Amino acid sequence: MKQKELVAGLDIGTSHIRVIVGKHRADGTINIFGVGLSPSEGMKKGYVVDIEQTVASINRAIEEAERMADVNISSAFVGLVGLNVKLIKNRGVVAVNSDDREIKIHDLERALELAKVLSVPADKEIVEVIPQEYIVDGYDGIKDPVGMVGVRLEVDGTVVTVSSTYLQNLLRCVTRAGLEVEGIVLQSMANGEVTLTSDEKQLGAFIMDIGGGTTEISYFKNGNLQDISVLPIGGDHITNDLAVGLHTSYYAAENLKVEYGCALQEMADAEEKIEIITVGGKDTKKVSEKDLANFIGPRVQEILQFARDEMLRMEGSGRLSAGVVITGGVSLMEGFSKIAENIIGASVRIGEPNLVGVQSPIYTTVVGIVTYVLRHNLGGTVSMSPKKKASNPNNIFTRLWNKIQEWLAVIFE
Repeated sequence: MKQKELVAGLDIGTSHIRVIVGKHRADGTINIFGVGLSPSEGMKKGYVVDIEQTVASINRAIEEAERMADVNISSAFVGLVGLNVKLIKNRGVVAVNSDDREIKIHDLERALELAKVLSVPADKEIVEVIPQEYIVDGYDGIKDPVGMVGVRLEVDGTVVTVSSTYLQNLLRCVTRAGLEVEGIVLQSMANGEVTLTSDEKQLGAFIMDIGGGTTEISYFKNGNLQDISVLPIGGDHITNDLAVGLHTSYYAAENLKVEYGCALQEMADAEEKIEIITVGGKDTKKVSEKDLANFIGPRVQEILQFARDEMLRMEGSGRLSAGVVITGGVSLMEGFSKIAENIIGASVRIGEPNLVGVQSPIYTTVVGIVTYVLRHNLGGTVSMSPKKKASNPNNIFTRLWNKIQEWLAVIFE
């Protein structure tokens, strides 16, 4: 396996940081070699509030992925949540300058660069341009014009802009963790890559990604991302409700939510068999799943109602016609999909990666980042090298073995 074929994705969330190392298989699927998961400290509602803690959390996740994949990760593609993100439609136009008028990759790149030429506020930064369609000599609806013949190439694109402060603080954490930022992937696009079918993207679908501090809603139609909205509410609010209501620690409340949480009171067990420790650690008491559901249910309903209002605004109609795919850790909660269908009033399903080892909604975004990068051939490949064991560099046998390894790496590159 050549290390240069590997790609690392980094998802910096409010509650957890996730790292995935993967590569393309011959059949077009993705093979996962390493997974790293670490509690996220230093983030609040998607924003960096403590750089040092965030850097330490990133390092823990990276180290875990390195051990599993047996490589040293020196760069990664970073996911960008939709906070302060604005989508702007713009067009780039270029003349095809080759002698035979055949459209090549660099023509597409020139058109996309020209689509970035627009006036943005001083506190905003252009991240990327998402091509919606290409137009060759007036013929529209073209998805990939490479190899076609034409004189004039146009691209209708969606320019992604974001708050400079938010982006720079996020990237600073990554670079201070010792990683080169290979590229940035909008998390909405990453989620869409692994949860939506081509038909869903074409006919219309929403992705509701419930994180720790935020809930991101993405709307796809006509094959492309149309709109993004981020609600400042997520799974951490459920945990906080449990901690306050049961007079227990935040850590204990998080475990209760994960292990025994139920979104529907009528589905929860009323038998008191869960023992919890109250704040201070002096007293214990027993509660039932139904007791937990009495705190969880109202907050889940609130999140879903806010989400439904945003979906109605995005679709621009009084009734939702598009289906909804829900992802994120909260979606694993018992009864969640059922209550979501009742409140949202549309067909709902849980979205998760269909890959061995990461078949859970908690990994949707980071798997989506790697999948998006590999499928769209973004920015080359991630810089990695085989992980070397610590040894005494002054030992003659160690120096000789290291030299042999270097020769073998060159021969089989």
